[in-house]
Amino acid sequence: MTDHRPWRGVLVATALPLTDDLCVDHDRYAEHCAWLVANGCDGVVPNGSLGEYQVLTPDERAGVVETAVAAIGGERVVPGVAAYGSAEARRWTEHAAEAGCRAVMLLPPNAYRADERSVLAHYAEVAGAGLPVVAYNNPVDTKVDLVPELLARLHGEGYVHAVKEFSGDVRRAYRIAELAPELDLLAGADDVLLELAVAGAKGWVAGYPNALPRSCAELYRAAAVGDLATALPLYRQLHPLLRWDSRVEFVQAIKRSMDLAGRYGGPCRPPRVLLLPEQEAAVRAATEKALAAGLA
Repeated sequence: MTDHRPWRGVLVATALPLTDDLCVDHDRYAEHCAWLVANGCDGVVPNGSLGEYQVLTPDERAGVVETAVAAIGGERVVPGVAAYGSAEARRWTEHAAEAGCRAVMLLPPNAYRADERSVLAHYAEVAGAGLPVVAYNNPVDTKVDLVPELLARLHGEGYVHAVKEFSGDVRRAYRIAELAPELDLLAGADDVLLELAVAGAKGWVAGYPNALPRSCAELYRAAAVGDLATALPLYRQLHPLLRWDSRVEFVQAIKRSMDLAGRYGGPCRPPRVLLLPEQEAAVRAATEKALAAGLA
């Protein structure tokens, strides 16, 4: 295990600013990464689902990583390297290493419902590039579930050092700790952050700090040390927003909250469409309530 663990703390799965004609706005993205770190976050995860990596060209995807590294340093950047094939995921990992990153985040194979042998082979191939790998368990979207027993095997083989847990099943935290005590658990869904932090999570791969970084960082740090007197009221205030991170419209919702908070969220690329009026109203009401309460 490497002594430097860049996946610990608050890592923001960054939203990607797009211009009105849907081009990547690298200047805005660089400023956003620097702003997040200045407001208490520990690093960023470019090219995650929130960063709309699926609809980026290879040149755009590479440029996003390079922009983040130039803005805040490679030790703070843990790129998503998900791809349909293991060879492509490994190439993205090699690119991350060349750019100066110290770790990457990897979904299991997601073009089909992969079996355990395929999952092991996939992570083995990408780990062979030499960077520590953070597994990303998102059975909702990938239909592949990295259950605790499989995670323990991946960790035991040296293929993964941490896991972003997005299943929503907080009970898994305790089973993972029993089976693989050296595997770092990261909260992967905003709306179970408190529960997973109390259960021993070493980090949070987070969505809503894109709009409210200081309050979200305060929430994580209080929860991580068991300061529930601070964490629980803050969690209750933020939860109407945090739960959007687990919904289909999470990219649009977080970008809308950014706009309302005075940041630049901006548009999304197709096939994502605008929030429905009632969804926009709910996001607006929750964001304005949080801002009125002094959250930032």
